[in-house]
Amino acid sequence: MFISFNSFAQNIKGTISSEGEPLSFVNVYLKNTTKGAVSNENGTYTITNVSPGNYTIIASFTGFRSESKSITISNSDVIVNFDLSLSESLNEVVVTGTLKPVNRLESPVPVEVYSPTFLKKNPTPNIFEALQNVNGVRPQLNCNVCNTGDIHINGLEGPYTLVLIDGMPIVSGLSTVYGLSGIPNSLIEQVEIVKGPASSLYGSEAVGGLINIITKLPENTSKLSADGFVTGWGEANIDLGYKAIIGEKTTMLLGTNYYNYSNPIDNNNDNFTDVTLQDRISIFQKWDFKRSNNRKFSLAGRYFYEDRWGGEMQWNPSYRGGNDVYGESIYTSRFEIIGNYQLPIKETVNLQFSYSDHDQNSVYGDTPYLAKQRIGFGQLVWDTSLNHHNILIGAAARYNFYNDNTTATLNADEVTIPSIFAQDEISLSSKQKLLLGARYDYDKRHGSIFTPRIAYRYKPTENDIFRVNAGTGFRVVNLFTEEHAALTGARDVIIEETLKPEKSYNVNLNYLKKLYTKNGFIFTFDASLWYTHFTNAILPDYDTNPNQIIYDNLDGHATSKGASLNIDAVFGNGIKALLGVTHQDVSQTENDETIDQILTEKFSGTWALSYKHYKTNLTLDYTGNIYGPMRLPTLGDLDPRNDKSPTWSVQNIQLTYDGIKNIELYAGIKNLLNWTPNKGEPFIIARSHDPFDENVDYNPDGSVMATSENPYALTFDPSYVYAPNQGRRLFFGMRFQLN
Repeated sequence: MFISFNSFAQNIKGTISSEGEPLSFVNVYLKNTTKGAVSNENGTYTITNVSPGNYTIIASFTGFRSESKSITISNSDVIVNFDLSLSESLNEVVVTGTLKPVNRLESPVPVEVYSPTFLKKNPTPNIFEALQNVNGVRPQLNCNVCNTGDIHINGLEGPYTLVLIDGMPIVSGLSTVYGLSGIPNSLIEQVEIVKGPASSLYGSEAVGGLINIITKLPENTSKLSADGFVTGWGEANIDLGYKAIIGEKTTMLLGTNYYNYSNPIDNNNDNFTDVTLQDRISIFQKWDFKRSNNRKFSLAGRYFYEDRWGGEMQWNPSYRGGNDVYGESIYTSRFEIIGNYQLPIKETVNLQFSYSDHDQNSVYGDTPYLAKQRIGFGQLVWDTSLNHHNILIGAAARYNFYNDNTTATLNADEVTIPSIFAQDEISLSSKQKLLLGARYDYDKRHGSIFTPRIAYRYKPTENDIFRVNAGTGFRVVNLFTEEHAALTGARDVIIEETLKPEKSYNVNLNYLKKLYTKNGFIFTFDASLWYTHFTNAILPDYDTNPNQIIYDNLDGHATSKGASLNIDAVFGNGIKALLGVTHQDVSQTENDETIDQILTEKFSGTWALSYKHYKTNLTLDYTGNIYGPMRLPTLGDLDPRNDKSPTWSVQNIQLTYDGIKNIELYAGIKNLLNWTPNKGEPFIIARSHDPFDENVDYNPDGSVMATSENPYALTFDPSYVYAPNQGRRLFFGMRFQLN
């Protein structure tokens, strides 16, 4: 019977090529079976002993578009040939650089794009943490206790980065971190990052760069999706997505993210939580409406609530705001509305609007910080073409309201900033483009602000692109919404003068090279040089007095300069690698003295290596980063902690199985090296045993006195932080998708 059965089995043969050249190491397999093969150096393959029936055969090779065909096996061998086309991974449509949809390779402004596939290589509960594997971008923790943080781009502090959702600048000030938390990953189409000033299009806060979270279009969204994981530390995260078609012209997307961590851990034995405990929920809803002539109309909203706390291990909510047990507790409630409506006229004119409302109720020990922030934004954008000119003209208005209970805010800060901007993208030839842009803002507190920019793109071949970008930027500072260290109560905050807007001047050189080899290898090299010069820079001074943070406009200048290189490589054996390295020098010069910016590394590197074994439906991802030494905020000459961090690295590994229909299972290890910043240090939090400074003695000049109980002359200070305290941990998760 066995011999008789196998006599009916047949073979599938064929050749795989691309543009006339054979492709080796291509995975060919029958869907929903364990049958498969790999093409040889001549591009041929054979799948043996296939039983009669109907099958779907798939040819898949990283860097090329997968191709599938339906076949029927009866009583003879079957020949199936494939001609694969190159993947358009570099040809995504981006909007962030020029405020309009444009092919990434055609954009005169370099834009980096990261897909959900990239985010899945190292699952995280929010986009904030996921960006740790993006070259030149570093999530920075600003407090050892409450673990709030910001995003550094090319070494610049978080307030210099503008975060957008679907192109709308709804995030600033208080919301810098919260804009990157709680967005369901299932609804993210891509993340676009622009490094360098973009104030000529987006206004204040866009000095260091942009992070634009693009949510999915209805046609790119599954009917139902879910993604949940847990870790060995007790963290639990779940994303849910749902799409509903309502009537003939309306589509609704609903996404929910819930994250919980309620397991206090103190591995460094300082009686303080190593990681902030959190209970967070975010609900996102997006509506798309079909209109005549394919005009756009979309409306989206998000609600975010979080209860987080960190502090002494015995803390509970009954101690909130008191001075018996130290804790930092933050209740955050915010909502956002985003809209885009194309006017029903012949010309392409879009009305874009957003509104965010942020309410923060927090205490830092016995110091309360109660703040409200409302931001309303609207703009009209006219997009038109004339001969070789692609013109964008817009008018915008931004309403800012901010109030808190600090002595620095005697009255609510309320201002409306009108703006106009124009941009002309000129096609000089098939190989050259020139972009000219300018923006004018009027802020009654600071007067007129003018920010021009220029960009040039030269494409001598299909595989080489040169870009030059130059421009100016500005930033109006709202200190307490941007500098968490000013709120901890550990140091006195000194504001020596009325803070003026910062201004910057920037130039960026970029070269992109695509290289294809005959054996199927694909390389993309993306290199950049940049230089930014700041005037009126506002940087916290931790050095003049260890017990103070002094804020004033720098009487001098600050600079950020450096170089970066990204290499995207696809090898014939199925391995894909994304490697990045950045070297930077961020410093400030005042009174002929130049010092490095605090908490800024000289060099950094990132990597993401992936290998998929198609026969077993297993994918292996190895991701990580490495950071060079950075200057740290110590508390004077007697402080025994190092004033520079060591070179450190966090590495992760993940294994994913997708052999079950509609389901992916994944598991792995985070922080393989079990690295934490307390290694080699006597302590991380200064005087963690005396968080209210009850046993600190002072000299007549206000400086801390060294005593037998306090030999290092320290006060309680949790600002000595540059990396997360979480060590090695396992994680396991599952994804479900119903199309």
